[in-house]
Amino acid sequence: MNPKTVIKVTLSLAMALSGVGASAQLEVDYRASVTVNGGNGDFAPYYIASNRHGVLTQAYDGLFQLGFWKPLTTDRRFNYGFGVDIWSGASSSVDYRRFDGPSEKWVTNQQHPAYMWVQQLYGEVKYRGVFLTVGIKEHQSALLNNALTSGDLVESGNARPIPEVRTGFIDFQDIPFTNGWVQIQGEISYGKFSDNNWLKHHYNYYNGHLALGGLYTYKRAYFRTKPTERFSVTIGAQAAGLFGGETTYYSRGKAILTQKHPHGVKDYFEMFIPKLSSEEGFVMGNHLGSWDFMATYRLKNDSELKAYFQWPWEDGSGIGKMNGFDGLWGLEYKAATRSVVSGAVIEYLDFTNQSGPIHWEPGDSPGTSISANATGGDEYYNNGFYKSYANYGMSIGTPFLRSPIYNIDGYYGFIDNRVRGFHVGVLGAVSKSVDYRVMFSYRKGWGSGRLPRVKPVTDTSMMIEANWAVPRVKGLGVKGQLAFDAGSMYGDKFGACVTVSYDGLFKFRKR
Repeated sequence: MNPKTVIKVTLSLAMALSGVGASAQLEVDYRASVTVNGGNGDFAPYYIASNRHGVLTQAYDGLFQLGFWKPLTTDRRFNYGFGVDIWSGASSSVDYRRFDGPSEKWVTNQQHPAYMWVQQLYGEVKYRGVFLTVGIKEHQSALLNNALTSGDLVESGNARPIPEVRTGFIDFQDIPFTNGWVQIQGEISYGKFSDNNWLKHHYNYYNGHLALGGLYTYKRAYFRTKPTERFSVTIGAQAAGLFGGETTYYSRGKAILTQKHPHGVKDYFEMFIPKLSSEEGFVMGNHLGSWDFMATYRLKNDSELKAYFQWPWEDGSGIGKMNGFDGLWGLEYKAATRSVVSGAVIEYLDFTNQSGPIHWEPGDSPGTSISANATGGDEYYNNGFYKSYANYGMSIGTPFLRSPIYNIDGYYGFIDNRVRGFHVGVLGAVSKSVDYRVMFSYRKGWGSGRLPRVKPVTDTSMMIEANWAVPRVKGLGVKGQLAFDAGSMYGDKFGACVTVSYDGLFKFRKR
């Protein structure tokens, strides 16, 4: 039985289970693709690996994708959708370091991605403007241009998706009594990380901590003024959290403490509205998020100019915008029609103003009237109780901060989260069937607040991409990418990636 027949049989079963009879009509999109990449070094260049949901990370990959999905539509009050996306293939290995306890020696730990995995598997329903999704589904920025941005600070689409239950408004909805002048969009989700094996196999078992079995939550609320007006504004916030699971702390190769984190029903509510927790010293869980803003101005020819920012926060000082100029600041141009320059983005990013470790002991200052001590350690995307803000080693937030997967010493954390730099992206068309995209960035890193670097590291990255929609075969596309990294942050790397894909549509018609 060939793959196309297998998919048709599977979809027929899905129709029967969902109550879609033979007299109904169902249209399902499908895609098959082959991706091959190669280059020097251990990993693919920054722009080839980033913001593609964690499917490609190694220097050499040969991957096959097969997926089908039915998207939610807004033409009916009630609607449903589903999706399946499977990847398989072979990838090059990377030698990580691991401390072997019995021999008390460092050993080579060779690792590579799985030969097959389920990237997406979900079902969803919609009633009026509210949706519910259950399963593994890819998400990306709800505010930024995902084809051109460096990446959203909270949910960028850089890492593999997390199994979760998510609900919210399917799009912006008019707020009653505002006559369409104010709209709202919001979502909330709870999920569970599935990367325990990845963490166990990549950790060095020498220092830091190993957090397993963690839970994930995400919340978003955006307000937007009337988008049909020439000038409109979107403002709101995102908040993510890690909680539950178990953490084991290591010191010089020995496990010194194992801590189980709360994960009862009440803890889910406390992650929604955080409050002081005696069990964890401050508030329960690891919280992070961003204040988001975008202003859009539509020109007379319907092209758009946008200015936006995302201000990151991980505690009260960040929420109160006390971390200086930290954040993502961007300008975007979007053409009204496909043209030589269809869109362009320039962004400045700064993560250098967190306070780092804070320690205050009254005994160190005789005569002080302050009787309480204080400890803390500010580090973007890192936490002392839970794992870093990553999934399968790739940052869930911005990839602009070097993800833990690149730490071949087996340390699971963001070692360069005090970073400053800029990013530029441009895309357009050179013919009726050929599009291009160019990405360029520069960054400088000073390590972290806890472990500053003696000498800063830098990186310059660039990618040129071409997409060819084959005119004589509808649905057939070829994408080629050339990219390089230069500097001491990622090392000097060059790589190329080619993807051949075919998109089609299954139609189950009335009998």
